[in-house]
Amino acid sequence: MSRSSARGQVEPVAALAVLLAVSSAVSAYAVALDDVGAERRDERELAGPTLDRVTDVLVTGGVADPTRTARAHRAGPDGYRVNVTVAAAGRRWHAGATPSPGATTDAASRSVGVRLGPGRVRPGRVRVEVWS
Repeated sequence: MSRSSARGQVEPVAALAVLLAVSSAVSAYAVALDDVGAERRDERELAGPTLDRVTDVLVTGGVADPTRTARAHRAGPDGYRVNVTVAAAGRRWHAGATPSPGATTDAASRSVGVRLGPGRVRPGRVRVEVWS
């Protein structure tokens, strides 16, 4: 018997059985992990797209016009309540109801330039809150 033939070897059927068991365990873990947050994931995905639609209404030429806040509020998803806030230079413009203290809201915000008057643009933020 030579040194090279003294190595341990595994039967092909046993190796396939171990591979199948490990693959099944990893797949089951991935499915269970994916299902854990499925309900909340749907709620979290509301604010980002809503913010995109709201900024499409508010922003022209790269600058947000706070007088369009009420119109931007109507860009929210059907069946949900939306609050839109534009803030710049210590001033705030709101549209929509304020969420109740017990409501679970999804929020997103983005930095934008805000037109305060003719030729006056200041850095600001647009924030949306979405809840049912």
